[in-house]
Amino acid sequence: MLVLRRDRTSGAAQAAERRTRVRGADDGRRLTAAELGGEPGERATLVQFSSAFCAPCRATRRTLAEVARMVPGVAHVEIDAEARLELVRELGILKTPTVLVLDAGGAIVRRAQGQPRRADVIAALGEAVSGRHDG
Repeated sequence: MLVLRRDRTSGAAQAAERRTRVRGADDGRRLTAAELGGEPGERATLVQFSSAFCAPCRATRRTLAEVARMVPGVAHVEIDAEARLELVRELGILKTPTVLVLDAGGAIVRRAQGQPRRADVIAALGEAVSGRHDG
């Protein structure tokens, strides 16, 4: 598992110590529109698992929505982890936010726990839309 350190911010020391954990494809697992509860993107989909009182989830929502607006054919779908516990358990989601990057066929190309950096999201999307992955 690759661990990327987040950029330090002027916030509390606790925020500076958090890490974003990123890993690759989930054994070819694909998510359907029904599982997503929304329409997937034509080229890729950014799936965010969130919870109501998760402050990093709000920042992640802004980052993913911004990237989805920048890249044609990419959709951002947010899933309430508390309302979708069966899917959360099936996918092994352990904390929020967790972001899955899906290719056009719904295969999980990358997953990250914690608040991702915009550059990392864009890099994962590049992998998803180029087909340079194992899914």
